[in-house]
Amino acid sequence: MIYKKDANFPYPLLTNTSTSYESSQFILDVDLQENASTYRFNITYNIDSDFMNRLLEKEQAQLILVIQSKDNKFYKLRPSDTYVEISKSRISVSKRTSIQLHLQAKENIHFNDNNDLSGIYQQYRDVIMVRKHSTLGFSNVVIFDSRSNKPLDLFQKKLDPTLLSDIKIELGYETIIIHYKSEELQFNNLPMSNSLNNPYIYMGLQKALQRFIVNNGDDEQVDLEEIELPDDQLDLKLYNLMKKKMIREISIDTIDEVIYVISEKILEKFTAAVKGLSSNGN
Repeated sequence: MIYKKDANFPYPLLTNTSTSYESSQFILDVDLQENASTYRFNITYNIDSDFMNRLLEKEQAQLILVIQSKDNKFYKLRPSDTYVEISKSRISVSKRTSIQLHLQAKENIHFNDNNDLSGIYQQYRDVIMVRKHSTLGFSNVVIFDSRSNKPLDLFQKKLDPTLLSDIKIELGYETIIIHYKSEELQFNNLPMSNSLNNPYIYMGLQKALQRFIVNNGDDEQVDLEEIELPDDQLDLKLYNLMKKKMIREISIDTIDEVIYVISEKILEKFTAAVKGLSSNGN
């Protein structure tokens, strides 16, 4: 389980709000990346307590990563682990996923040499013993909102009857703008109109990624691990989106592969929408 409020334990517990320790920081930071088949939770943490760090080094305690979404998942970590990679078939990441790091005793832990305790616990540390498998502490809760970093957030739609073409793709300061000559081209009167617009989304991503390569590479490819953060705001959004999806490089030849990874199967959704219209006799 994830502890979102102070919990009462019959022994001193290391938490960010604990008064049982002189210095009680247990800070967790998580960055989530994904591709078509896996989620990668990149983890950094800091524990102020020398006593707890010694327990981890001696393997008397262990770290447990708790991921709470539609269900709870638990993953044992070594102190040197910097990420957990999980198949999408094994975990469901909902619109709001909570993540917390727990310290768990791997054997009975005596607190007689725990010099980090404060107050009354310092006086009675010689008689404090925490049993095997008990929780020794827990971090802050990191909340991941899967609604962020969506490719469709990059887009704007505008109507312009004066266009000399049916649609026009414009690369704005922060967004990709799709200009439509008529409302009919937006399919607003049909169910799943958003999915029916996905070919235009695809065209916009192609154009934006081509410019990204020109702006940030050698006209042919870009190594995302090596470049500086882009100054252009649209390029920066595309950069962050690709990094979140664990893409390391992009070239003119791999643009379509990159779009497949970052676009959440928009052409499959378009095909499903068309099939839905066909099955309804439209």
